[in-house]
Amino acid sequence: MQGQLLQHYGQSPVQDRMSTHGPKICKVLMHGGPDVLARAGSMIAYEGLIDFNPNPPQLGQMARSWATGEGVPLMNCTGQGNLFLADYGKDVVVMQLNNEALSVNGKNILAFDASLQWNIERVQGVSMLSGMGMFNVVLRGQGWVALTSKGTPIVLNTQEAETYVDTDALVAFTEGLRIKTKRTARLGGLFGRGSGEAFQLGFLGHGFVVVQPSEDERPRMSVRG
Repeated sequence: MQGQLLQHYGQSPVQDRMSTHGPKICKVLMHGGPDVLARAGSMIAYEGLIDFNPNPPQLGQMARSWATGEGVPLMNCTGQGNLFLADYGKDVVVMQLNNEALSVNGKNILAFDASLQWNIERVQGVSMLSGMGMFNVVLRGQGWVALTSKGTPIVLNTQEAETYVDTDALVAFTEGLRIKTKRTARLGGLFGRGSGEAFQLGFLGHGFVVVQPSEDERPRMSVRG
């Protein structure tokens, strides 16, 4: 019985800095690499000697997030060992940035290397939505990032064709893409579910967008100032 459990649910042998164990757990190798900034409360287990600081000094910029609504409650993870992270059973997406930039909805951030530069920034080209804007967390540099998705996400190549995404389903996108907005009537609005108006973002250029199969009902990346 023990052998079967280890065979099906034991740790994966992947030696990347960050990897997925099944679709819903992120495994971080804390062996000689930089500290990790992870969503507060996302630690589900760890092996070795790892400390957690919920109020690290480098998070002083969080005060700005209160004004934008794009708050990301983070903790600093430091030490040696294996760290396991999850966020209420959401799917996990892991990627490595190679001197690139990624614009992410704050609610979809699970963890990232503390060596990455990050800031809360207004998404360019979206202020035309009723004169208001939207904000994302932008990660830049060389390092690993783990995101969450409500269900199995899809990654769309925006170089192949102009790609439109519902703002409530958008997880992340490559910075530097050309962005435009589009307003349409949402069918659900005809049956008492809101105003009937919906906004999409159009992306074009060399890069990708990550989309989750669930619309976030909480107000986040739609119109807000």
